[in-house]
Order: sequence, then C-alpha cells, then structure tokens
Amino acid sequence: MSTTGTGHKPENLAVGAVLTTLSFFCVALVGALGKAAGQLTSTAVVVLFQNLICFVVIIPVAIRGGPASLRTDKIGLHVLRAATGTACWYALFVAITMMPLTNAVLLTFSAPLWMPGIAWLVSRQKASMATWAGAAIGFVGVILVLQPQHHHFNIGTPLALAGALLLAVALMSVRWLGATEPMPRILFYYFLFSTVMVLPLALVEWRPLEPRTWIYLIGVGVAQLFSQVFIVLAYRYASSVKLGPFIYTTIVFTALIDWAIWHRSPTSFVVLGMALVIGGGLVAIRGKTDVNSREVT
Repeated sequence: MSTTGTGHKPENLAVGAVLTTLSFFCVALVGALGKAAGQLTSTAVVVLFQNLICFVVIIPVAIRGGPASLRTDKIGLHVLRAATGTACWYALFVAITMMPLTNAVLLTFSAPLWMPGIAWLVSRQKASMATWAGAAIGFVGVILVLQPQHHHFNIGTPLALAGALLLAVALMSVRWLGATEPMPRILFYYFLFSTVMVLPLALVEWRPLEPRTWIYLIGVGVAQLFSQVFIVLAYRYASSVKLGPFIYTTIVFTALIDWAIWHRSPTSFVVLGMALVIGGGLVAIRGKTDVNSREVT
C-alpha cells in the first residue's frame, strides 16, 4: 500500500500501529465471515459482495476531482493487481471450507516470505542475507503447519499456498502503483476490476439467499471496506516499511476467532509454525529495511 495522494500528518508510530492493527483485525473478520458465508452460498458470490460493496463506496471518493482523477497510464498494472488480489481471496475462501481457518490464513499470509524470490525472478532485485534467512525460518514454520507426514492430501493446502503467491504479487503491484498513483485511484480500479472479473461466475452460481447469508455477505464487504480505510489512515502517520510487520496480527486474530467460534484451538505444531512464520517475516522485513536504509544513505 502507499500513502501517495492521501496526505501526511506528523509521524506518530503508535497511532499508525493501532490503525494498522485494526485494519488487519478487519481482514481476519473478512476471513471468518467468508467462511460462514461460504457454507451457505458459492465462493464467487462471497468474493462479489466483498468487492462490490467497497466499489460502490469508493466511487464518489475516487471521482471527487472529476474524470481526470481516474486517468492512468498504468492500466495493465491495475489489472494485474486486481487479478492476483481477487484470485488470492477466491483461493483462500475455498481453502477455508476444506481446512481449519487458522491454517489457511497462516499459509496465505506467508506471502511476505515469497516476495524476495518473486522480486528476484521479475527484476533480478537482490535481497539481503537477513531477508533470505528470515524467509527460510518462515518456510520451516509453513512446513510445521502443513505436517505432511500426518495428513492425507487436501486440495485446500495447495490453494492456500497459491493464495500466498498471488498475494505476494498483489502486494508488490500495489507498491509499484503507489509510486505514481493516488490511493483512491488504486482502490477504485481494484474494486472495479475485481467486481467485473467475478461477476459472471457469481451470476452463474447464484441461488436465492436466506436472510442469514445476506448478513454474512454484507459483513464481508463492510469488514473489507474498513480494512482499507484503516490502513490508508495508518499510512498517514507512519510509512509502510514501519507498519509492514503488523500484517502478521491477522494470523493471531484469526486464531482467536477460530478458537472462539469454531472451537478449534491450534495444535502445538501450528503454534510453533505460527511463531516461525511471524518471526521469519519480521527478520525478512527488518533485513529489507536495513538494506533500503543503507541504499538511501
């Protein structure tokens, strides 16, 4: 994400951290509500409401400056971001119908561990030894969560891992867009293209919905919207580099929700894997920050 176009306030890391934590709490709610809705309707319908509600709200914000506000020469990058982001959520929503919510979210939000490798493949961008070491630690955690020797094959596992790769690309595309594009424009095109991409499949799979399903679907959209609002506000108080590690609070919040609602307490392997994924991610992010600081100076 980027602060471009959102305006800046004097740096206040504490406020930024609180807002970022609220944002990722909302992301955890999206996962939980998506799991509940996915038991009553199709995944495509869940993803449609997740994006359509946000798109309706962002329209007046994005066009406030007139048609020029939407003019862009990065349309291909906007499409890439929308395609990977939408596919990531689709994969996650399917995965959580096949495996514990905590495991699926943990695997998907291991995305930062994949980013150094993707950056190297795409642009031959070199990462520091600390970044690679952090990624290696995190991948040990992923293996502990998977426990391949104790489980039969479950299609939810590769789906969650595919979601991680897609999320990594989506996060990197937001970073590239943020160099030149204001945040309202980024959000407008993301929710527009995501809605358009999933709409045909949602229409094909549409079935009459009971009142409880509507509540879950609206909740998914509202939680997604607030996750975006909080993160944009957070980046007014501190940089994305300083706030990046808070992405892992999603995993903790998800584990608490999974335990409270579905009574699934994580196993010792999952807890250890969670610690390694979070710890490895923090080491990788710190290593990248140190490299960037040295490059600037």
